[in-house]
Amino acid sequence: MTDKLKTEGGFTYAEAGEGPTIIVLHGLMGALSNFGATLNYFSNNGFKVLIPELPLYSLPLIKTNVKNLAAFLKDFLEYKEIDNAILLGNSLGGHIALYFTKHYPEKVKALILTGSSGLYEKAMGDSFPKRGNYEYIEQKAQQVFYDPKTATKELVDDVYETVNDRMKALKTLSIAKSAIRHNMANDLLHMQQPACLIWGKQDGVTPPEVAEDFNKLLPNSDLFWIDKCGHAAMMEKPEEFNTILHNWLTSGNI
Repeated sequence: MTDKLKTEGGFTYAEAGEGPTIIVLHGLMGALSNFGATLNYFSNNGFKVLIPELPLYSLPLIKTNVKNLAAFLKDFLEYKEIDNAILLGNSLGGHIALYFTKHYPEKVKALILTGSSGLYEKAMGDSFPKRGNYEYIEQKAQQVFYDPKTATKELVDDVYETVNDRMKALKTLSIAKSAIRHNMANDLLHMQQPACLIWGKQDGVTPPEVAEDFNKLLPNSDLFWIDKCGHAAMMEKPEEFNTILHNWLTSGNI
């Protein structure tokens, strides 16, 4: 994906394709590369895909929260001159998409949520391992997935570096507390945008009942399950994820 990476206007992001715009929002421990298969597939099938690098660790500590991450998204859309976009978010990224939709509904064409936080208060905190030795961090990272092999050494190394960096650890906790404060349960009923929910049946971070609650509360949502899949369906089962999403996007839902 590095060949598609740009740094301009104060933003670092991947961009590819032409067509309706999909903005991809990664999670707290997520990297842009987590959505590599998503970007490649949809940019070659009639969509423009942009994946901004969220300023999780570059904002001042006092501003490291869901509200300011949504403000960052607004600034990014304005910079790219995008008035109306499909928002795709995993974990924290889904929460940011929901908060943004609450405040700027006219800018959101559709919502795609996979393993999203926003309802289940413990999701963010439970998914962030405390400091510890490498083996402990590796075990916690593997628990995010149904198949522990999905947690590559590169991924584990990144998590280990983050949790052992004092400032990054503080900012991670700040985001986690912010996610609890900004529970979206009372806001979902007012979101009329078409919503596609794609969930791993074995998601242990935002369990299946969280997806069911999202589906009940969002007025115009469709829920799809992927079996033998954990918290990051677009990484663990990319072909199934892309097929489900492509069918949904091209079946008159938006």
